[in-house]
Amino acid sequence: MTQTSQSTMEQPPRAAESPPASRRTEPSAWTGWVIFAGAMLVLSGVFQAIEGLVALFRQGFYLVGANGLLVQVNYSAWGWTHLVLGAASVLAGLGLFVGNLAARIAGIVLAAISAVVNLAFISAYPVWATIVIALDVIVIYAITVHGGELKESA
Repeated sequence: MTQTSQSTMEQPPRAAESPPASRRTEPSAWTGWVIFAGAMLVLSGVFQAIEGLVALFRQGFYLVGANGLLVQVNYSAWGWTHLVLGAASVLAGLGLFVGNLAARIAGIVLAAISAVVNLAFISAYPVWATIVIALDVIVIYAITVHGGELKESA
């Protein structure tokens, strides 16, 4: 055997090497935005649930009557819609904190439904509904574009 082949055979086995730089993924600052999206889903869900409870128990609280809404339904139907949407949003937001794929999908769907529901509810509370719609769009963007980064950093 030659000298070079002997030296390569005598080398101790190397410790596990780190993956190549092309496969390594470092979490970006967007993981904070995904956490923000989860927090907004939880917070928005709590507010949606409160809004639903108010619609169920104090129908005279809102500024317009049921006939003045974009979609003409009674406030009991709106109340149950907001209550169910709120509870589901809280659950999806909590699942988003751990990077759950099902929670990411549910978060996107629930934020889109929330935006549509608040658009239909805009005549009752125009400023609040507009703020919720804007936050829903930010949540959808953060989850869609960078939702996978939270799972990778865990």
